[in-house]
Amino acid sequence: METSQNQPTWNQLLGSNNWEGLLEPLDLGLRELIIRCGDFCQATYDSFINDQNSRYCGACRFGMKFLLEKVMLIGASDYEVSAYLYATARVSLPEAFIFHSMSRECWDRESNWIGYIAVTTDEVSSARGRREIYVAWRGTTRNYEWVDVAGAELKSAKELLRPQQGTNNTGGSSSSGNSDDDDDDDDNDVKVMLGWLTIYTSDDPRSPFSKTSARVQVLSNIKRLMEKYKGEKVSIAITGHSLGASLAVLSAFDIVENEVVPPDVIVSAVVFGCPGVGNEEFNKQVIQHSNLHILHVKNTIDLIPHYPGRIMGYVNTGTDLVIDTRKSPYLKDSKNPSDWHNLQGMLHVVAGWNGADGEFELKVKRSLALVNKSCDFLKAECMVPGSWWVEKNKGMMRKEDGEWVTESPAEEDRPVPPSY
Repeated sequence: METSQNQPTWNQLLGSNNWEGLLEPLDLGLRELIIRCGDFCQATYDSFINDQNSRYCGACRFGMKFLLEKVMLIGASDYEVSAYLYATARVSLPEAFIFHSMSRECWDRESNWIGYIAVTTDEVSSARGRREIYVAWRGTTRNYEWVDVAGAELKSAKELLRPQQGTNNTGGSSSSGNSDDDDDDDDNDVKVMLGWLTIYTSDDPRSPFSKTSARVQVLSNIKRLMEKYKGEKVSIAITGHSLGASLAVLSAFDIVENEVVPPDVIVSAVVFGCPGVGNEEFNKQVIQHSNLHILHVKNTIDLIPHYPGRIMGYVNTGTDLVIDTRKSPYLKDSKNPSDWHNLQGMLHVVAGWNGADGEFELKVKRSLALVNKSCDFLKAECMVPGSWWVEKNKGMMRKEDGEWVTESPAEEDRPVPPSY
């Protein structure tokens, strides 16, 4: 596989120069970082329970201690999961976002597991000379149906903006994600999509998992980790795919805007297939922060990054790495928009991307079979079954009396409310 000379610094890989000179040709170190972030995203899909027959629908299948090991993440032992993140949406957002169990004994009726925070171990941090913090947000698992029902209207992001002196803008949360209606009439306001803001800022006092919003959870955990690793060189990479990409952009902006980290700590969002997040004023607010950088990996034929469009007031945020899944000789000429948006398909192409005019050639070792984890995008001659990542017997087990029932998770894997 490829070797690299004149390697960029870690800060450059995180976008300190907005990836100037690293995208064409795609730098090996950046290629590996993008794939690592994508694998952290994939872990959220591989471990999320979306079967509404399960009493644990909407939860993570695995406990924090063994999550990365059980999803078979390459290099899992290099990281420790520090926190789980939960979200709710009390306003009537569709179940494309929030899953609910049909069981009367469900683990929680108000919340869904929405992501996690992972940190390099002491040994790895010492070897690398830095403490790497990763935040991974889960996307929706319902393909494209959420596009038409997400509530694409722009809403004031006032609650995310740096507070005036003497106020605190990071400790509270909103039940609806809405700001005052008067704010939404001003085109000069910083605005973001209502759906993303609602998921990020909603809380529910009825739930032990989302007594505070996803926003408060991620900010408080980053504060805790910054205090814990005071004196060390720290970097923060936030990642997500689809819906999760939007949450990654919002949270990266929030962390920097509200000075949760000092200005010498780079906060980088590496996102995949990200829909529109905010308006021109939001983009201006992002750009003014020298330690905030956003890299958007997008498939040129993917429809999702074009929604909501400029006609609705949205603008592109961050630096684009535009790839094309049609360049890979291993992928079908699929007409299915879900394949164009598939995360593993994108990661496969990143592994072999040599620019729009270059030939596809794998530059890092990556199993081809991963493409078909949750789709059927590989050509038949690759001999890989479609959607092969499934739980054994779909979570059913046979009791001693011969009766088949839904298997209960091991004690170590049962949902545990976060500490507040």
